[in-house]
Amino acid sequence: MIRFLLFRIGFLIPTFLGVTVVAFGFIRLLPGDPVLLLAGERSIDEERYRQLLHQYGFDRPIWDQYLTYLWDLLHGDLGTSIITKKPVFQEFFTLFPATLELSVCAILFAIALGVPAGVIAAVRRRTAFDHAVMTTALVGYSMPIFWWGLLLIILFSGILGWTPVSGRISLLYYFPTPTGFMLIDSLLSGQDGAFASAVSHLILPSIVLGTIPLAVIARQTRSAMLEVLGEDYVRTARAKGLAPWRVVGLHALRNAMIPVITVIGLQVGVLFAGAILTETIFSWPGIGKWMIDSIFRRDYPAVQGGLLLIAAIVMLVNLLVDVTYGLINPKIRYRD
Repeated sequence: MIRFLLFRIGFLIPTFLGVTVVAFGFIRLLPGDPVLLLAGERSIDEERYRQLLHQYGFDRPIWDQYLTYLWDLLHGDLGTSIITKKPVFQEFFTLFPATLELSVCAILFAIALGVPAGVIAAVRRRTAFDHAVMTTALVGYSMPIFWWGLLLIILFSGILGWTPVSGRISLLYYFPTPTGFMLIDSLLSGQDGAFASAVSHLILPSIVLGTIPLAVIARQTRSAMLEVLGEDYVRTARAKGLAPWRVVGLHALRNAMIPVITVIGLQVGVLFAGAILTETIFSWPGIGKWMIDSIFRRDYPAVQGGLLLIAAIVMLVNLLVDVTYGLINPKIRYRD
């Protein structure tokens, strides 16, 4: 296990360096001058323009800027936002709880519906339920997030009036948010209706963000279950007269969960990518909306730091998923 962990960590190093190249080069490929955007509607003379270029280091060769960027990263410095003048690290983790709360609710929604749907579809293979689950999963996977989000807003917020349109909580409530997680902070506030308001604001964004992972998890669970249900040990368990729920839930599902866990881990990147659109549609104050705003404003340090931190979190989650394999199935152990 130790050797495996060292190998995986060593593999992450060149991956991380590749991410720094992408993060550094992505924003610079977009049209627009950050200095002119910083000036806004104000006129700026050539001398002042050159001063700002020198101040932010944009007048240096691109390779020199990249090396400086790497050197700052080695010292734990992600830079300072050009617009807000705040450290990027501070801004990111101030907004990260909102995105994490939304992502956790979305993946729990996807797992709670996707795994049972996939299991039942596999057990009832080639039935109407199986075809309905697979068709729904295909539609859910193919559906654009922005279209799906707007459709739900029109139906549940506009026509039915069941859910709020945007934000994390009603403007009627105001209280400190020490944890950054609105569900927890609303409970700690003790205000009547605050928690219910926070939950109601989470429903639509969680459904929209969790739709694609739900479809992927359902399809993967069905595929893995079909493969496992044909194994000899499953037939032996049935021949011994074990209850169907024990055969499916204890013997088959435990081994089928290995590829499902892999897919769930990979959905972390999908959640962060989807959060950018979801948070923009629902005006959710998380890192997704922050990244979009930073891109429009050509805030180089914010975009670079945001992409880098998101990539680091995704890589860490994938590493934890690999380590979890041995805990899910005793047959799988990574030797030292």
